[in-house]
Amino acid sequence: MKLIDEYQNSALARKLAIRIANRSAKPIRLMEFCGGHTHAIMRYGIRQLLPETVEMRAGPGCPVCVTATADLDKAIAMAHLAGVIITTFGDMMRVPGSHSSLQQTRAEGADIRVIYSAMDAVEIARSNPQKSVILIGIGFETTAPTIAASTIKAQKEGIENFYVLSLLKLSPPVMKAILELGEVRLDGIICPGHVSVIIGSYPYEFIPKNHNVGCVISGFEPLDILLCIDRLVEQIESGQPKVEIAYRRGVKPEGNEKALELMGEVFEIAQANWRGIGVVPQSGLRVSQKYEHFDADNLFRLNLKPTGEPKGCRCGEILRGIATPPECGLFGKVCTPEKPIGPCMVSSEGACAAYYKYGGISYE
Repeated sequence: MKLIDEYQNSALARKLAIRIANRSAKPIRLMEFCGGHTHAIMRYGIRQLLPETVEMRAGPGCPVCVTATADLDKAIAMAHLAGVIITTFGDMMRVPGSHSSLQQTRAEGADIRVIYSAMDAVEIARSNPQKSVILIGIGFETTAPTIAASTIKAQKEGIENFYVLSLLKLSPPVMKAILELGEVRLDGIICPGHVSVIIGSYPYEFIPKNHNVGCVISGFEPLDILLCIDRLVEQIESGQPKVEIAYRRGVKPEGNEKALELMGEVFEIAQANWRGIGVVPQSGLRVSQKYEHFDADNLFRLNLKPTGEPKGCRCGEILRGIATPPECGLFGKVCTPEKPIGPCMVSSEGACAAYYKYGGISYE
């Protein structure tokens, strides 16, 4: 635990915060892309440490939150099919769809199982050869290699009743989409460390080049995030935006070659539907033609009802960085972790859940 403790040192955190305050002369707005960063920022009181010149906004880096209602409705509809077992990561269970949730659907008798890794779904398929086992594949570049590996394993072992509903998303294209929308002025982006372990730093080069916005890759400990903010402030004050890695212990510029190879073997880049943003070109992964016999999206035909969003929920605006959770009229009143209206309050990486749990806490 020594390494983690070193990155949670409160005295060093305060020194970094003072350095940021001394450097920061003009008002700036930074977006932490990843929901994991939002939770760490709130948990450790990093906003309270920063000078008034630095404003933080949460972004769309929560895979559960950005799963479109239409895609969730599709997964729920598949759960109603005879002979189907749905496997999913736990955060998806309570997310409200248009008419129900996976949790409610399971309570009504559907076979829906929470898994902890994609390989669990392959083992469930092996143990239930008479059933069709569908893995709801959500996540970013971090999750995609494990889902790809599970698909390759099923192929090699001749497990023919395993399928993937790929709702996987790619991070750089949605960053591009948010910057091009221009709804919120951003001066810098905190890029996700775990995604960057896979893809490296090169895919972010378009951000400073095309949008004159700095970006720094950060880990998830308090000192990681403060160091990242410090570097962004330095870039902005000097007028020299660029891509930097403030997480050298985990990220190489070229990324992880083996993980990228696994993704490229099973998936191909496609458009994806993002909650609150819409369809973004080249921002998702679909099962490639080589593995199309594992593609649940093509193999299971459904009659879907029209989709609908919860009235008054501003989750989409929060994901785009144009609103903060307290600005939603439902936050903390009608919408709570015990009775969530939108996915931003459900997920362990959701911005609303972070604000609700840690709002007002100070770093100690």
